Amino acid sequence: MSTRPVENVWDYPRPPSIERSSEHLVVTFGGVAIADTTTSYRICETSHPPTYYLPQESFVDGVLRPIDGTTFCEWKGAASYFDVVSADRTLQAGAWTYQQPSSRFADLLGHVAIYPSKVDSATIDDELVQPQEGDFYGGWITSRVTGPFKGAPGTLGW
Repeated sequence: MSTRPVENVWDYPRPPSIERSSEHLVVTFGGVAIADTTTSYRICETSHPPTYYLPQESFVDGVLRPIDGTTFCEWKGAASYFDVVSADRTLQAGAWTYQQPSSRFADLLGHVAIYPSKVDSATIDDELVQPQEGDFYGGWITSRVTGPFKGAPGTLGW
């Protein structure tokens, strides 16, 4: 478990902050570790648990398959998506990146976020991540953060 201080997501800024992280992140899918890193970025935004962006090279070769389509974030720019592929499963649009992030979030170039709700597991410093509720958000909830968190039914208008 992390020895880092507990944060309340209502103290996070809007627009969001970007922070370098040395936490140990591991993502498993299809029964195997598909990403493992101690160098990532956290995006921290009011009412949201942090979303982690892992270096693309921390993913196993071939597990991220680019797909067509984009969405737009008012802060970070146009997001491109990946299917996440294992030997026996494909997670459609399970990860995303910013190929041309806004200048404020330029450090995200070459980094990929993944929905912890859609993979077998995600851990931070060996603590199992609880996914943020909702199909749109990719926040990682651990004992390090407290809420309430946006994403559950009825929280869209917060």
